Amino acid sequence: MLYKELYKESNELAKERFVLVRERVAEIEEKPETEEKYKEYFRQTAQLLQKQAAVYDLWADDAIQKQSLKEAERCNQALYKDILGEAYQTSYANPDYAVEQLGEEFGQLLCAYLAYIRRETGAAFRGDLMQLTIQMELFVEIYNRFEAGEEKDVPEKSAVQQDLYWFFHDYSEIFYEKSLRRLIDPAEDFENDIVMNADLNDLRYLYRYGVYIGENEKKMAAFLNRLTDEEIQAMADTYTEGYRIGFEVTGKDLGKKQTVQLRYPIGFERMVRAAVHNFEKMNLKPTMLASATSPNKQFDYDHSEDRALYLDKAYVERCLEARKNYFEEEKKLAAGHAGPAVIEVFGEVPFSPENKERAVKYNEKQQKICVYEMNMAGQMINEYIKGEERSFTIIAYPIPEIGDRFEEIFAETVKLNTLDYKLYQTIQQKIIDVLDTADQVHITGKGKNKTDLYVNIWKLKDPAKETAFENCVADVNIPVGEVFTSPVLEKTTGILFVGQVYLNGLNYENLEIRFKDGMVESYTCTNFKDEAENKKYIRDNVLKHHDTLPMGEFAIGTNTTAYRMARDYQIADKLPILIAEKTGPHFAVGDTCYSHEEDNISYNPDGKAIVARENSVSAQRKESVEKAYLNCHTDITIPYDELDKITVIRKDGSTEDIIADGKFVLVGTEQLNEPLL
Repeated sequence: MLYKELYKESNELAKERFVLVRERVAEIEEKPETEEKYKEYFRQTAQLLQKQAAVYDLWADDAIQKQSLKEAERCNQALYKDILGEAYQTSYANPDYAVEQLGEEFGQLLCAYLAYIRRETGAAFRGDLMQLTIQMELFVEIYNRFEAGEEKDVPEKSAVQQDLYWFFHDYSEIFYEKSLRRLIDPAEDFENDIVMNADLNDLRYLYRYGVYIGENEKKMAAFLNRLTDEEIQAMADTYTEGYRIGFEVTGKDLGKKQTVQLRYPIGFERMVRAAVHNFEKMNLKPTMLASATSPNKQFDYDHSEDRALYLDKAYVERCLEARKNYFEEEKKLAAGHAGPAVIEVFGEVPFSPENKERAVKYNEKQQKICVYEMNMAGQMINEYIKGEERSFTIIAYPIPEIGDRFEEIFAETVKLNTLDYKLYQTIQQKIIDVLDTADQVHITGKGKNKTDLYVNIWKLKDPAKETAFENCVADVNIPVGEVFTSPVLEKTTGILFVGQVYLNGLNYENLEIRFKDGMVESYTCTNFKDEAENKKYIRDNVLKHHDTLPMGEFAIGTNTTAYRMARDYQIADKLPILIAEKTGPHFAVGDTCYSHEEDNISYNPDGKAIVARENSVSAQRKESVEKAYLNCHTDITIPYDELDKITVIRKDGSTEDIIADGKFVLVGTEQLNEPLL
């Protein structure tokens, strides 16, 4: 448990402060002395902080893992009870309720602070006494402004905002050191200790993470415990071998790397443990980042832009400086990091958020600041963890929430992840051979699908040695099944439409995006009655606050087996992008698939060099890096049943269909239609 040593010094520094501030918080919980309308807020917030302090006591006494299963469950529920289900309607963490109870002036501010405390619950479980102490000190500082007295009035809103601003500004060095350490330093082994040393048959281990543990986590862990060692090992092998092959096929030297980050959902520890042993054989030490299904997605959405309360350029520059300082101190660790190996899950009910008027939102200036921050942070990552030297892999599995047929769907997904890549490689090469003759590709929808899009294709100088499309089999993107390219932006024009699609955890109805010369020109959907809300929803969550984005990728998914699975089990609306992108043509808005690797030539299995690696946006990298990269890439797929044709148009005007009426018609691709019948 090396992580305990990492916190030892800061915990010593915090000890005396913690004792003092904890006493003060206890006094506030017992008898808050504020104007009447604020009393209950401060009492409940103090109570939450006291619960977190009690968890730290258990940690300090090595007693967390000694709790009974029922005690651990009760503790977990108690920490999250006010945002679960209907309780959220009358929670001070709900912006609408907070403003209704606390008033327009302070409702948002106090609600955002409470949300921050809740997000830091895990600190107590990690034994991070400094984090617990400073968030208690901020609470007392804010409370003191509201405390009633003979000469005290209600504080100015700006004073409370300044408290938040300077807290996040002054402690940014600590915050970014911890978050980046979890990325590249194997000494930060909190999750690793759980994965490798806990008794995974005893589900009490789930409650050591310090996040909400719901039915998905409990049922998934129990399910994986019923699988044989051979089944678990096979899953781990598919995952880690995809990672290794990703380096091999791109000609990158995995031997010069020392660490890999395993990003996994809680409940998958048996598979992750086997994967760690596999990575050890590659001489890679793990860093880990565990996640759980959200206790309340509306809460997450409501607080996604809380930084708007204190975000300005000076604050962002301070955050970037904190990142830079850490990377400079740990250059060797950063250079030795190989990139992420990700396990995703799918099966949650698609979430369509409510847009709350009282939720904090970025203004236009702050949106531009966010774009700037994302850009600069992306450049920094690429400087210290070099893009041309790192790789990744992603694999996905269903979770129990997907329905009564979960175990069947899980078994089908395992098969999907291990399809015969040689078969797909051969069929996909036939598709590429025709696509490489294209001047443009015309994609049209059928029925209610309005897609009518012309994609301009890279022109080959030497077709015998070059190709515009990558033949993608099952390495970094598991499962198998797509061919893709970076389109030529100029003359890429038309409408992209999807009736329903799930992107980055959010549901979109009748998503429509218009492109002109490869750039997003306009967009809409029908999630909300108000058109302005629809546009904002897309701008915030698909365009990531950019005014426009280029089409960074055009691809044809060939995994009709995945499509058939989705149709048979009626789970098309629950598939992750990773699988959904293989079930039809898809188009990414944002960076190309070769972001930061444009000058590293890679080859298809037939030996041809993939030359369509940039567009006119990314080509700016040599003069102006900040203009070349957008630091986002979102795939949008048209399912086969909404698709009419994909037609190659050649320079001489001749045409050839790859897909017609949603079926593959190119000679040599007929086998892909079998699952569609």
